[in-house]
Amino acid sequence: MSTANCNVDVLSPVVLPCGVVLKNRIAKSAMTECLADAGTNAPNIKHAVLYESWRRSGAGLLISGNIMVDRRYLENPWNVVVEDERHMNELSLWATRSGLECALWAQISHPGRQCPRSITTCPVAPSPIAVKMPLPKIMLTPRALEITEIKEIIQRFANTARILKKAGFSGVQIHSAHGYLLSQFLSPLSNKRTDAYGGNIQNRSRFLLEVVREVRIVVGNNFPIGVKINSADFQRGGFDENDSVEVIKMLQSERVDLVEISGGNYEQPAILGKFDKRSERTRARESYFLEFAEKFRNLFPDIPLMITGGFRSSKFIQDVIKNGSVDVVGIARPFCTEPDKIKNILKEQDIVLYTPQLHILPFASPFDSALELYWHVGQMYRLAQGQSPDLNLGHLLPVLQTLPALLLHSKRLTTMGWINILFVPFIMFIIIGWLFFVL
Repeated sequence: MSTANCNVDVLSPVVLPCGVVLKNRIAKSAMTECLADAGTNAPNIKHAVLYESWRRSGAGLLISGNIMVDRRYLENPWNVVVEDERHMNELSLWATRSGLECALWAQISHPGRQCPRSITTCPVAPSPIAVKMPLPKIMLTPRALEITEIKEIIQRFANTARILKKAGFSGVQIHSAHGYLLSQFLSPLSNKRTDAYGGNIQNRSRFLLEVVREVRIVVGNNFPIGVKINSADFQRGGFDENDSVEVIKMLQSERVDLVEISGGNYEQPAILGKFDKRSERTRARESYFLEFAEKFRNLFPDIPLMITGGFRSSKFIQDVIKNGSVDVVGIARPFCTEPDKIKNILKEQDIVLYTPQLHILPFASPFDSALELYWHVGQMYRLAQGQSPDLNLGHLLPVLQTLPALLLHSKRLTTMGWINILFVPFIMFIIIGWLFFVL
């Protein structure tokens, strides 16, 4: 896995440390689907249809969006939550409809402080430090977790993994990137604790490592466990590449089967290509995190490595696999826009995947990332209904389509949550009015 091999290509299988084999080296990386039933956070037929469509792409691995371990704390109101076996039938349908032709891994997560106030007015985190967002008070200042609560969350991760394995998922990925709870513990900017879970990188990694160990206990040695981790947060004084290397060293001893490298968080969303200050030469290499991956490969030749972010041309994808830079290439948004083209990559055809860059308003660039997210959610919604992607889908329509689901979710909303919901249509009215007079 560590050296260039001209005989290795996208169709070559990947043998994981646990013994499981991925049939090829293309993975659909995690994207939040926003499809769960409002109020119950249960999966439904839409998840099954969506992942069945992605199965037909031929990818060797599909990774779900955030599946939350605690329904009190969500990344968005439409997350799937798995706390017990009440939705086992729906989970099993999701797992089986993806078929036996590819692996389906569940990404399990806890948002920590990245939990909107429409969900809770009392988020939790390693320390009482709020997320800095363009609009104030979208996410409130969290309270610091007690050690007993940390231990409970560790058990929640393990329990969720156990249930998902029972439901038929073929692996799990523990989400420790993008500023979610486990990532918050890793960062010295969000973790100011002075106990066993704060301070040096060994202590800040303790939570993640204990989650991995407990998950391994309940799923067994032959079930794949992946970890998604940032190469860096791209914030001064935050989690950096040296920290990431130290964490991966510790993960190596925990028998992790696949490490996915990503980067950024809600405050610095590098995964979306925002705030990209790399050189033109580096950007020409497509992948956001390839430079770190090459360092990783030299240091950890025996850990299967997956990189997600920026891969668009089939030639470049083939090159990074053949030269040994990565073992698995993760692709996300093109699965929403051109899922059928993934087959062309596997056939080694020369193609470039399309991902639109949406710039809605000249004065609202901080919101472009959110609008792009909802636009791609709109494409997933079409796929989940058995339709084809619509690349001409209006920019604002997917955002407006989320409002009914928010209203259905009202049983769980706080007073400020309702204010936020009423605020969204007002902003949409202003935007539509502006477009009417300018365009």
